[in-house]
Amino acid sequence: MQGRVITAYGRHFMVKLSDGTIRQSYMKGKKTGVCVGDYVRIALQGDEEARIEEVLERQNLLYRSDEMRSKQFAANVDQLLIVVAVQPTFADDLLSRAIVGARSAHIEPIILLNKVDLAEDYPQAKERLSIYAKLGIPIIETSTLDADNLKAQLLPLLQDKTSLLLGQSAMGKSSILNVLVPEAKAHTQEYSIALGTGKHTTTTTSLYTLPDIQGYLIDSPGFQSFGLRHLEQSEVALGFPEFSEFIDQCKFYNCTHLHEPGCGVLRALNEGIISQKRHEMYERILLECTAPERY
Repeated sequence: MQGRVITAYGRHFMVKLSDGTIRQSYMKGKKTGVCVGDYVRIALQGDEEARIEEVLERQNLLYRSDEMRSKQFAANVDQLLIVVAVQPTFADDLLSRAIVGARSAHIEPIILLNKVDLAEDYPQAKERLSIYAKLGIPIIETSTLDADNLKAQLLPLLQDKTSLLLGQSAMGKSSILNVLVPEAKAHTQEYSIALGTGKHTTTTTSLYTLPDIQGYLIDSPGFQSFGLRHLEQSEVALGFPEFSEFIDQCKFYNCTHLHEPGCGVLRALNEGIISQKRHEMYERILLECTAPERY
């Protein structure tokens, strides 16, 4: 039988089958490589459990990595909903990194500007996001104080897709989830208790079936860092779509767009077409990815 992983707790998983039933599942071996969103082939074990026999081919995999380890977010994702807020102040660095991570995995990024009801600080937050709006990244303004309007804005975007909800702590991500999937907290607690991990619900990634439409929403823990050491130089560049038309003008095929003569990207930077701030972010991420391993 086949199913989809909807929750992962270490080496234990909840797998939802095509008939809607859910099985506590496991996979032999210390390194499973299984994550939320994976489609898997399972063998039933008794009335409630199952063994994962195979992870089926993935459409993509979103994860972050630093010098020490890699952290999988989810697999088979169509779009990444990055939640930022009017208050508290969001980090441009983390937002940019999340966009790069999404684009490198061929996942469409969408920014949710939450808490727009905080009128005093709204203009500043809106201005900070203008640089991303110019890149063609959709920016949806939300407030959980108006649940009906929030659903009217987001549900059409979520139709027939698997979407991952991601954001720093305190941005209001969980409140958005609770509007879209009112039973999310109860389900998470139920799965956690079933697997004997009741204290770890807030640090677990879970996939939910949206109740009002055909679609899936994956909720991931709040994050404070987003390392991208696993990316190649060309993958980093994918996260900067404003570079694309100028990369073809570079003199060298392996141009890093940092110092080479005849670089189309640097020429556009000098002419003010590409933002200095964005190029500095690109340089920071690229140097991080190409830094030698530390032992």
